[in-house]
Amino acid sequence: MNGVVEGFLAIGVVIAVGYLVGRLGVLGPSATQVLSRAAFFVASPALLFVTLSRADVAAVLSGDLVVTAVTSSLACLLYVPVGLLRRRPPGEVTIGAMASGYVNAGNLGLPVVTYVFGDATVVAPVLLFQLAVLTPVFTTVLDVQSERATGARPPLLRTLTAPARNPLALATAAGLVVSATGIVVPGPVLAPVELLADFAVPGMLLAFGISLHAAALPGRQRDLRPSLAAVVLLKNLLHPLLALLLGLWLGMAGERLLAVVVCAALPTAQNVFGYAVRFDQGVSLARDSALATTVLSLPMMFVVVALLG
Repeated sequence: MNGVVEGFLAIGVVIAVGYLVGRLGVLGPSATQVLSRAAFFVASPALLFVTLSRADVAAVLSGDLVVTAVTSSLACLLYVPVGLLRRRPPGEVTIGAMASGYVNAGNLGLPVVTYVFGDATVVAPVLLFQLAVLTPVFTTVLDVQSERATGARPPLLRTLTAPARNPLALATAAGLVVSATGIVVPGPVLAPVELLADFAVPGMLLAFGISLHAAALPGRQRDLRPSLAAVVLLKNLLHPLLALLLGLWLGMAGERLLAVVVCAALPTAQNVFGYAVRFDQGVSLARDSALATTVLSLPMMFVVVALLG
């Protein structure tokens, strides 16, 4: 239980610092955009490369990865009809789908599984799937949608080559190549990359905290309430329930079953907000979803640990 509390406390403190910074105005009116873009273009690619280059890809290609891939994908896809039926903008629909299945596996998942299970590798399948699949797919879709939102229809070749121009997709590919081939990156080369990677999570959290200054509480915007409710329902309730059912169907039990359910019960990652700001799509929904699901996920994880632990 201590891991759950400490993980949330760490996130809360950094977000609170960001809120204070925003309230005092010490970083200026463009702080959210600058921090988010720095995290997207510089720090997040560095984090992706460092994480994936060290991952034992073969070790995480297991039943845990199957549960993560299936349940996360379903949670994301189930949001799409909600957004389409409500005739919301395509970019907002994409952000809502991402918020419904993209969990906070890094800055919250790592401390939680470390304290609960005593093993940080428990969250490796989630990190691998999100970093190698969800992140490149969603950011590529957002890239194309943001261009179309300007009124200009990008050429077919530019659309097809969008992943090759996406820094997150490129970093993911590079990290997987290093991991799969066993290439040893020289220390002097890796050291500055690691230094930049350390900024990714706090940069996103600070940007998120700054954005909360003068922002309406979740659900205050009436046109977003149904979308926010759908994200909360999918992320906080349906996602962990799907993980439980699929885990049982695959014959999982004990700590292994608990691990996949706890990981699915994690809230929406702040990365989603960072991507929303970067592409200027669904920013309000991303902010509200991250805040609401984070608050509601704490009691949900307590229930999960109490019942399955």
